[in-house]
Amino acid sequence: MHGTFSENDISHVVEADKAHVWHHLSQHKPYETSDPRIIVEGKGMRVWDQHGREFLDAVSGGVWTVNVGYGRERIANAVRDQLIKLNYFAGSAGSIPGALFSEKLIEKMPGMKRVYYTNSGSEANEKAFKMVRQLAHKKFGGKKYKVLYRERDYHGTTIGALSAGGQDERNAQYGPFAPGFVRVPHCLEYRAFEQDGAPKENYGVWAADQIEKVILAEGPDTVGSICLEPVTAGGGVITPPDGYWERVQEICAKYGVLIHIDEVVCGVGRTGTWFGYQHYGIKPDMVTMAKGVASGYAAIACLVTTEDVFDPFKDNAEDPLNYFRDISTFGGCTAGPAAALENLAIIEEENLLENTTAMGERMMDNLNALMDKHKVIGEVRGKGLFLGAELVADRDTRQPAAEKMVAAVVGDCSAQGVIIGMTNRSIPGKNNTLCFSPALISTKDDIDQITGAVDKALTKVFG
Repeated sequence: MHGTFSENDISHVVEADKAHVWHHLSQHKPYETSDPRIIVEGKGMRVWDQHGREFLDAVSGGVWTVNVGYGRERIANAVRDQLIKLNYFAGSAGSIPGALFSEKLIEKMPGMKRVYYTNSGSEANEKAFKMVRQLAHKKFGGKKYKVLYRERDYHGTTIGALSAGGQDERNAQYGPFAPGFVRVPHCLEYRAFEQDGAPKENYGVWAADQIEKVILAEGPDTVGSICLEPVTAGGGVITPPDGYWERVQEICAKYGVLIHIDEVVCGVGRTGTWFGYQHYGIKPDMVTMAKGVASGYAAIACLVTTEDVFDPFKDNAEDPLNYFRDISTFGGCTAGPAAALENLAIIEEENLLENTTAMGERMMDNLNALMDKHKVIGEVRGKGLFLGAELVADRDTRQPAAEKMVAAVVGDCSAQGVIIGMTNRSIPGKNNTLCFSPALISTKDDIDQITGAVDKALTKVFG
């Protein structure tokens, strides 16, 4: 470890943390008798805790964020230089990094045109929902306001985003939710047998057709958009089945439903393309992104739209309600786009999209080999360096493995010095998928160390 804290300093830090910090996604009762983990330093793929223990981070900061790895001085320097020149001005005006990053980003997204800056993925999705609602009033007498969302997908933590949340455990105890958000079925082929009427052939088309049934039941003149992850993240790392996206596009075009793609996890290289939707030939109307946009070096999120979505918000300058009457305070921070520019440059210069594809294939091969060895692995799924392994108690019935045992695998990997993840408070009784999202800089040795740790952990926990 290269940190500068002394042992006494760390002791004080731990006590301050225990006394005052409310950690995310954490039950704090154990911290009354044990210490929380404090991450002190990161470099490349590794992080160090308060005890100097080294870990290989296979979840990019815990939540799919640090795409280009830790310790990138050029990003830090770019942020420092920008902050000295201009740290902030409200988004009602422009900034140099904001303009330049928008230009660079749009180059990666053919067909898209406008970038709206926000400070989190939840907020970016909220902005998209608001645009749909305002367009409903401007063009459809307020009627075409409903937002469809998919079971198992996740779009953020605000009440509006949870209203479009397809993970019942995440939503539990936070209702009532906003009206006008309507769920459509998931497209996890591995669990198609749990869906009434699901066929063994052409499942992807069938799963998409269920969306059309919902649209018809709600009334096509009431449905404004559908919000979907290109690859479902926290709901089980679900890649779409063959034929799914083609059919979804046909249905949305038929009924005038805007396609809103949530790229908060998949965006900026995670799947081996700039954006996950680009694997599937999707032509979105709106795309939201956050985590990997600046690899966590600064807070930034974006809502990107087509010009067709943008144009109605300026078609009558005499109408005082005609524009998008919204603000994101920290969408005006210049650190985010300054960091994001360097982040994109690193991905390009180091050929990290190609590396993500190659290392993703290696990891998939390794996980498939583990599936041959460990009958507890029911299926391996994913795209690029965004992968999952669903654990089951019985391969024939596909009964999910007990959550405590899945958590024990994660814990054993941590004891070996490798941090992996699992589905967390997502689907009741089905938080049984191990999650992997190592940085795009991963090497063969990194991948082998991750899957090697999983191999040992599965052997220890399941025998």
